[in-house]
Amino acid sequence: MVVAFGFVVTVMFVTHKIGPGRATKDKLTPFESGIEVIGNARTPISIKYFLVAILFVLFDVEVIFMYPWAVNFRELGATGMIEMFIFMGTLLLGFIYIIKKGALNWD
Repeated sequence: MVVAFGFVVTVMFVTHKIGPGRATKDKLTPFESGIEVIGNARTPISIKYFLVAILFVLFDVEVIFMYPWAVNFRELGATGMIEMFIFMGTLLLGFIYIIKKGALNWD
């Protein structure tokens, strides 16, 4: 572990010192897919956008766990069915909690 970490640090240090370091005005400007940057990137954004994005990712990842169950539905039998109902029930309870808290209400 020490040798691997030492190798990484050494390689990063050596390449930084040996590599070319020509900082020009064009290299130091931000690049956004070929579009000129307009305005400041630090504008305040409502936290609701981030909350909806995080909730989407959370529930999307949980739904992905249903795919292997659907593929192996017959092999899992009744036990697999009961476990999936417990999983979906937990998912549904979480969704109901989010709705009751008003996390998806836009004012």
